[in-house]
This record gives sequence, C-alpha cells and structure tokens, in this order.
Amino acid sequence: MQKNTSIARRALSTAALALCAAGAQAQVQITEWLYNTSEFIEFTNLGQSAVSFAGWSFDDDSRLAGTVSLSAFGLVKAGESVILTEDDAEEFRAAWGLGAGVKIIGGNKTNLGRQDEINLFDAGGQLADRLSYGDQSRGTVRADTASGNPLSLAGLNQTTPTSWVLASAGDAYGSKLAANGGIGNPGHFALAPVPEPSSYALLAAGLAVVAGVARRRGRAAR
Repeated sequence: MQKNTSIARRALSTAALALCAAGAQAQVQITEWLYNTSEFIEFTNLGQSAVSFAGWSFDDDSRLAGTVSLSAFGLVKAGESVILTEDDAEEFRAAWGLGAGVKIIGGNKTNLGRQDEINLFDAGGQLADRLSYGDQSRGTVRADTASGNPLSLAGLNQTTPTSWVLASAGDAYGSKLAANGGIGNPGHFALAPVPEPSSYALLAAGLAVVAGVARRRGRAAR
C-alpha cells in the first residue's frame, strides 16, 4: 500500500508541474502591438497567478527562441501587462504617460515590419503565442500609427488577427494619442481575464486525495 501511495504521489506531482508549466504558457498572450511610430508589443498575464518571465523570449518571423530576452520583466502578476519597445524605456514611458510600475524593456532591435510575426516563447523554448499579420494577410489590421487590439478575448486565440481592430483616441480600450504620434493603450489590457481552467480544480482535488491518504497512514502508524 505504501508503494502504491508513493507512486500515486509522484505521478500527481509530475502532473502538477506539467500542468503549471502549460498553464503559465497558455495564460500569457500578445494583447497589443504597433509596428511603426514608436514600435511596441504588449504581453499580458491573463491567468489568475503570477508568471515568471525568466528565460522567456521574443522573435519575429525567424521564429528563433532566445533571440530577444524577456527575463527582465521578472515576475508578472495576474492581469499585469508588460511592454517590449524599440524606444528607450524611459522615453517610451514619458511619451505614453505610463506610471513607474509599468514594466518596460526598451532598445529592442528585432524590429517588426509590414508583413511579419510576433512570436513569444516560454522558458523551455516552446511557443506560447504567435501573431502573423501584414498587408498581404487578408483581413488583418495594419498597425502602423495606431495599435492593433482584439475585439474580444476570442480574438487572442487567433494566429492571424482577423478579429482585431485599430486603436483610436478615446475608444473602449482607453487609447490615446501619445507625444510620439502613436495611438494606443500600452501598459494595460481592458478586457476581462480568462477564467481559471477547470483542470486546475481537478488537479487540486487529486493532490488533496493523496495528501489525505498520507495523513491517514501517518496516524495509523503511530
């Protein structure tokens, strides 16, 4: 019985680690981008727990994990949005009127073009999210001087952003005209967070069962 309990405990621990890693990957998404006029990309943690960006990275259509490190974002809280930009971080902050608490990585040299991709990789080098857009991609927005934003949370699941719209000053996303001429809403994401998947509840229940068995065996042994 002790051997079976030990095996079950190890199996559930392995499942917990795998599920947590998969969950972290799934809950971080690309939520806004502007490829010209103060180029930036916004990533948002839409989950219900913090995610460490240690080892995470960005690349464009060359799709190489590790190209641009995002580790400097550190621990990204649930609901928090972080910014990668080609501008100096503090100049970008000033241009958009962002508070000191908004995390910005500046000086990005892996720039986006009119027909390009945004690839987000997790610490294991696995693709966490991707957007492919451009003038030749039917139905996608051209985020030149105004940023691209999803019409709904469902739009975040699209690799080709056909259900996205361009920002306009005073829109529902809280967009504004920045001092550098761009229009957007970097630093916050207006749509509601994605609910926690039921699989986490199932995992928690399984771990509770194993813990209960271990406690009962401990009491019986005394």
